[in-house]
Amino acid sequence: MPLPPLVVPRLRERAGEALLRRVAGPAAHEKRDRIHGTPGPRWFAPDRPVRVVHADASMYVGGLAALLLQSLHPVAMAAVSAHSGFQGDPWGRLQRTSTFLAVTTFGTSEDAERAVLRVRRVHERVVGTSPAGVPYRASDPHLLTWVHTAEAYCFLRAHQRYGRHPLPPEGQDGYVADMAQVARRLGVTHPPETRAELVKCLAGYRPELRATPESRATARYLLAHPPLPRPVLLPYAFLAAAAAELLPPWARAAVGLPLTTRLLLPLARPGGRAITAAIRWVTSAVPVKEAAPVSPLP
Repeated sequence: MPLPPLVVPRLRERAGEALLRRVAGPAAHEKRDRIHGTPGPRWFAPDRPVRVVHADASMYVGGLAALLLQSLHPVAMAAVSAHSGFQGDPWGRLQRTSTFLAVTTFGTSEDAERAVLRVRRVHERVVGTSPAGVPYRASDPHLLTWVHTAEAYCFLRAHQRYGRHPLPPEGQDGYVADMAQVARRLGVTHPPETRAELVKCLAGYRPELRATPESRATARYLLAHPPLPRPVLLPYAFLAAAAAELLPPWARAAVGLPLTTRLLLPLARPGGRAITAAIRWVTSAVPVKEAAPVSPLP
């Protein structure tokens, strides 16, 4: 028996709304209207690669992969565990991160500058000592470079695999260069500017990376015990497998994947394509208000 004609559009819109509010918070529409609808100059022109990548559903895979990869730096992971409230407030942290990315990518230059200033002020307060006795501060350019490199690497890799419009080589270099602009404003002194530099920078951190009890707990939490309603656990399992499979083999081995994720790895790519297509379909039912014109700063 076919569904009534309005049922599918309504279900699609409801799913899109639920996902938007989960990622952006209860004030999701107000944030979107301000980010996309406020007139004024932007850091990035509409055709810049960073806007292409960050607008695509592949970011869901890339974001999860980035968290897994970042967890392999013991000092960075110690700072996250002690100060971010990651497991105590996972959705709050996700919403703050997604809002920062949206504002700096699509928002006015004034709002983007304010967002960067807020993050830098938070970083200045995050100081401590890791379980191994290593002192840290979140404003350390070396740690900031690691976090930035892991994000840029995973976002770009996810887009090339699951994005609607993968970037040509010059577009990939352009994405890394765009991300470097934001990284410098956050305190990264020498961010990679091309894809080759990005890969080289990631490789340079390998001697510092290893599994720790904190990184294994993070992997279990993100992959096996996410704070999600039961109906979405199965699609999320395929998203998690896609994120894990996206990691370099050495990182995937170090993370310590739970059994369910390991069993789904052979289906990670078709599953990832299906999940990103589904996310793209439901989120396209929630319109974005775009300001016109949008001009980049020189």
